[in-house]
Amino acid sequence: MAADVPSSAPPPPTHRGAPRRSAQFERAHLVGIGGAGMSGIARILLARGKQVSGSDAKPSRAVDALRMQGARIAVGQAAENLDLLDGGPTAVVVSTAIKETNPELAEARRRGLTVLHRSAALAELMAGYRVACVAGTHGKTSTTSMLTVALQQCRLDPSFAIGGDLNESGANAHQGTGELFVAEADESDGSFLAFSPWVAVVTNVEADHLDHHGTVEAYVSVFDQFLKRIEPGGLLVAGVDDPGAAALADRAEAAGIRVRRYGRSTSDVRLLSHRPDDGGGVARISLDGKEIELRVAVPGEHMASNAIGALLAGLELGAPLSGLLEGIATFGGVRRRFEFKGRSAGVRVYDDYAHHPSEVDSQLRAVRPTLGNGRLVVVFQPHLYSRTRLFADRFGAALALADEVVVLDVFGAREEPEPGVTGALIASAVPLPEARVHYEPSFERVPALVTGLVDEGDLVLTMGAGDVTMLGPEILAELDRR
Repeated sequence: MAADVPSSAPPPPTHRGAPRRSAQFERAHLVGIGGAGMSGIARILLARGKQVSGSDAKPSRAVDALRMQGARIAVGQAAENLDLLDGGPTAVVVSTAIKETNPELAEARRRGLTVLHRSAALAELMAGYRVACVAGTHGKTSTTSMLTVALQQCRLDPSFAIGGDLNESGANAHQGTGELFVAEADESDGSFLAFSPWVAVVTNVEADHLDHHGTVEAYVSVFDQFLKRIEPGGLLVAGVDDPGAAALADRAEAAGIRVRRYGRSTSDVRLLSHRPDDGGGVARISLDGKEIELRVAVPGEHMASNAIGALLAGLELGAPLSGLLEGIATFGGVRRRFEFKGRSAGVRVYDDYAHHPSEVDSQLRAVRPTLGNGRLVVVFQPHLYSRTRLFADRFGAALALADEVVVLDVFGAREEPEPGVTGALIASAVPLPEARVHYEPSFERVPALVTGLVDEGDLVLTMGAGDVTMLGPEILAELDRR
């Protein structure tokens, strides 16, 4: 095992290592409590002994789990849900997706209750901790998760809030006993500007979420504002293989912020090589002039890059190098990040959250070395009409890395349909023979279509941020019947 590398960082600010008591959270009501961000806040509040109620549009695994922990949850949203707790809530927590016309938010306004955005509530939960935030257009969930698991391996028991469920624990949040708090920082609506990290990791900065930010310049600008949230003396960890993050690192350094860079180019931690190994990968890295082997249990060079970002953050937080390397090597992934769903008729089925062209490209490149003699069949569901319209050609180019492509219709999420914007835009942009690209707007027909395309040894990958994740079990069931 490599020797531990001492940190050259100045001593971090003094933190109490315990949550700050906040009367406004004694009885909290969360609108959309089953969502990735909201459910994490609910878990931490319950662990701190607070009373929690909430509502969601439909039942889910997250809702069931929170009920078992003691939350009172209604399915469906109505003003009377604010009375699920005796005495009513002392605070109501909402996300950007909750409109002012929502009956529960409208009732909270009418009663004059404290209403907090999800990010403000999470920032309040971080008070009293030394905080590490992971931001970026892609890779932030995996990087946050790797950092969390690595710190757990070092027995530091951090509190954490992540946008996905860790495979190790099945949880997206935890109230730890240590002085550290690790959080995924969401730039999609600028909500990460509520946080004040000691360590900020930025994996990359590539145009996205223009439905909210409007322009590429505005999207980049919000990362510059995020730099100003780093605590005095704190650190930016930047993935400089990405031009946007490299430029951000330069601007941060010019502003007097400490910066550590990682990537294949000249940097503080340099990725020298990467090779697939036993379903994961092995990276050789140069850390402060010393060559070190970094094992990652999930495939792809992009995952090795995420691991280096997590490693640098962990060192800054005072964790030993040896423990961090061991923790990263044991990291088993995150739900919906190349998640194995099952095998039937000799066909493996996986599910992945990739919903931006760069994410699709990186994941498909990572999968190809695992195929052997089999073929890669991708079932892709576009997410958001604006993203489909803006990036159709780039999605097409990325999907061409597959052998067969099935494109579903757009999962609109928070957007209204746009005339002429359908999954067909992306299907027509895939530069493969027409017989290998299939536009199928009917969700119900996809399992039969896919089973007709595959043979023993093939791999099926469902991709997208919408309900495409439901198709994996259905494809497996159809394969069983076949």
